[in-house]
Amino acid sequence: MYITKNFLTVDQDEIVAFMKAYSFATIITAKADLPTATHLPFIISTRENKVILTSHFAKANSHWEDLQNNKSLVIFNQPHAYISPGHYEKELNVPTWNYIAVHAYGDAMLITDEQSTFDVLEETINNYEAGYKKQWDNLPVDYRLKLARGIVAFEVTITDLQAKKKLSQNKTEKEQQNIIDSLSLSQDKNERDIAEYMSKHLLDDMSSS
Repeated sequence: MYITKNFLTVDQDEIVAFMKAYSFATIITAKADLPTATHLPFIISTRENKVILTSHFAKANSHWEDLQNNKSLVIFNQPHAYISPGHYEKELNVPTWNYIAVHAYGDAMLITDEQSTFDVLEETINNYEAGYKKQWDNLPVDYRLKLARGIVAFEVTITDLQAKKKLSQNKTEKEQQNIIDSLSLSQDKNERDIAEYMSKHLLDDMSSS
């Protein structure tokens, strides 16, 4: 990913927290020069200081067949917001877009045994709706088995983590505050989220200066 120095983020804890907050991502592989992408919810964890991404495909989606022989790229890319030049102090400016994105490159491994596949399903439930677990446990065993046999679980061990946080760091504090004030009042959650990230970044900059 193209990242200029002032937009680069390297703090792994911060990156992992972002990935957990926006965990519906896109996994991409390429085979014979043809890229394939699938949109999936991921569970993000760390193991021996390595970032691990866990998810599952529908077995009918043949994308899983390409995982083990190709490098995987998983992209996390929310939130984002259009930035009007009306927020700037000088007229000689153009519109831009603020956003946060993480590109996670890694090696994938299929999870093939039945119990481990069940574990992935239950971990996904606990991660996204723990309250549903009781209902899941009461479903007929045959039904749960059928679901488990219809998916292919996998995990990706990340070997290269690239993160970009483009939050108008190249603008003056006053211009940044203008953007924060405007986006904070937006009806769009993406824009309010960007305002929140910008506020935190601006406060961190001010406290460290």
